[in-house]
Amino acid sequence: MQAINDFILAAAGQPWVLLLVLACCVIDGFFPPIPSESVVVGLAAVAATADVPNPWLLMAVAALGAFTGDNTAYLIGRSVGTKRWRWMRGPRMQRAFRWAGRELRKRPASLILVARFVPIGRVAVNLTAGATHYSRPRFVGMTVLSATLWATYSVAIGLFFGQWFENNHLLGAVIAIVCAIVLGILVDIAIARLRGRMPDPSSEA
Repeated sequence: MQAINDFILAAAGQPWVLLLVLACCVIDGFFPPIPSESVVVGLAAVAATADVPNPWLLMAVAALGAFTGDNTAYLIGRSVGTKRWRWMRGPRMQRAFRWAGRELRKRPASLILVARFVPIGRVAVNLTAGATHYSRPRFVGMTVLSATLWATYSVAIGLFFGQWFENNHLLGAVIAIVCAIVLGILVDIAIARLRGRMPDPSSEA
């Protein structure tokens, strides 16, 4: 176990770890299986007691990556739509796209902000925003805010839980990641319940 903790501490202090964070956050904006939250929260948990990587720099890099990824998804949606690839055509993604389209017409600002915290939700919203030609300047402005809030939230969770495990960086990172996942699931459930209470225009036609 000590060897694992030493490896985590050594890796967290390397410059390339921030490049890994940036890459994960960018790709996660349009490809949800990449675990950007886990990487950011885990490193923040290490930073709580080891001071590496620098929490402020980690937050800035995570926010930049999230912003870039979200806007990349917007451009993909604008150029190819929401049915080009097989993973887009699955029932769950198509339901998410339909819901995102309706909500973007009703409450775009709150939707873009909240969706950043739900992996599949943010991909659906970002792609749909591009496919429906939602105002690019407004989208950029909202994603600056949403990316900053998301990065702050992710780092804060890691710092909060990581400080309890000064001598076990692995355990601190794992517990922080689990708590972040649980919070994400709760947000996802809350959105799903809200979505379920809203009438579906297509069913009324």
